[in-house]
Amino acid sequence: MSSSILISNLTQEWVESLQSWHLELFFIPTTVFTLATLLANPVLLTCIFLSRALRQETRYLLVANTLMADILFLILNLVTLFCNAARVQMPWLVCELLTAVTVTSYCCAILTITFMVVDTYAAVRWPLHYHDILPPARTHRILLGVWALAAIYPFTLVITMEVQSVNPHEKVAICLVLISLGFIQIEDTSKIHIYFFVVALICTVLICYCYIRLYMVTKTQGIWQNRYSRARVTLLAHGVLLLLYFTPGFVFTLELVLFHRNDISQDVRVWISTLNMCVFMVLPRAFAPYLYGLRYREISDTLMQLLHQHRRLSQVIVT
Repeated sequence: MSSSILISNLTQEWVESLQSWHLELFFIPTTVFTLATLLANPVLLTCIFLSRALRQETRYLLVANTLMADILFLILNLVTLFCNAARVQMPWLVCELLTAVTVTSYCCAILTITFMVVDTYAAVRWPLHYHDILPPARTHRILLGVWALAAIYPFTLVITMEVQSVNPHEKVAICLVLISLGFIQIEDTSKIHIYFFVVALICTVLICYCYIRLYMVTKTQGIWQNRYSRARVTLLAHGVLLLLYFTPGFVFTLELVLFHRNDISQDVRVWISTLNMCVFMVLPRAFAPYLYGLRYREISDTLMQLLHQHRRLSQVIVT
């Protein structure tokens, strides 16, 4: 049986399973959280880019890059959900490109968050040389490299699919990252597992190392003595956010493993994929802008200044 027929059959079964379990109801909270995030993220980005002081600091450039990657991911995720709900017949090539950009934005956010931890470690470990190590110009180049690194593998997979037997003009009733990657040949599927596992492992080890070293360097300064100290609260908040960001990646790896298991029912695959796409991948991006706005006082102060200036301008116009 050709790949196009397999894809057509699978997507049709996927649609039937979605309808039988009424999983479209998950789209409602996903839409609400996405819209709330798409309203908050541009506000924080405006605060960062309008303030010259914030634009010159590496940590705020990293926050801005994370927010932009999240915006791109949420828009693509919401478009995919709406297209699937409306049963839009999407060309296979368009679905593949949509998948590649979605994976790129997700990986870029993960890599940037990892770099944020490294940046914090560098600022505490070498405070006198920190600005020489990571000046704004170098940070810009690093962020461009992060986007390039995140895009290489997904778009390589698109090229791989193009040289295979799948008809690029074939239309599918539902577009999912799982289906797009799952139909790559078996020998390439193992490479996908290795890629996601290695990237996740490297980021996890690097984050754990930096946090352990940070604790060892700062434990003599007394900042961990108080149970509700700023350091403890910041570490807890950032740790929860990191867990929320990394969880969808591990769940997606599980999805890829189950995709080729014949002893797993289609309903189980559909449930796991829907929960991951509509809940696990949206939650960290919904919490992130509010956490950053509360955690970084400079951002909240800049926001209050902008609101105060806007209020004064409105009063002048009225009078």
